[in-house]
Amino acid sequence: MSVNGTANKTMEAEFLAEVRESAAQAVKELLSVAALENGDILVVGCSSSEVVGETIGTFSSKETAQAVFEGIYTVTNEQGIFLAAQCCEHLNRALIVEKELAKREKWDVVNVIPQPKAGGSFATTAYESFCEPVAVEHIKAQAGMDIGNTLIGMHLKEVAVPVRISISHIGNAPIVCARTRAKFVGGSRAVYDEALL
Repeated sequence: MSVNGTANKTMEAEFLAEVRESAAQAVKELLSVAALENGDILVVGCSSSEVVGETIGTFSSKETAQAVFEGIYTVTNEQGIFLAAQCCEHLNRALIVEKELAKREKWDVVNVIPQPKAGGSFATTAYESFCEPVAVEHIKAQAGMDIGNTLIGMHLKEVAVPVRISISHIGNAPIVCARTRAKFVGGSRAVYDEALL
């Protein structure tokens, strides 16, 4: 089934098409609910192992990650949203982003190139697909999607709010989505802007 933990079989074309379509639909629904604006950030963590039905970190599949990435990236590009691809724990969950975004946010760039078994196939695909990819350690995204229990919460702005969408799995991997909202400040006499809820 695998050689050194990397998938060595060709995924069925039908499965990959379904994964691509599910990823695109999931991100469309999330972006709609999250009401992101042009230039906002979506952080995505994805275990290709979980997508194919294996345990996270045991069956990295480049072609599966490519299908997920294509589904998501097509939508984020169309809507002017920056995609941040979270690496796996071996790279301390660093993120692959466009250099343009890192410069805009004044994030410190770190020196690492993700690989399927050190960063993960999804982050590797992002690095190979972005115009000018760089790695950074910390961001605060406006929304996030966790595909296969990759733990993206550390990269979301406060306050994170769970988002339910119609897609519960991409392939075999469960997904959890979140948006963020402005913090409430004040006490019992405070009045809040409902547009920021």
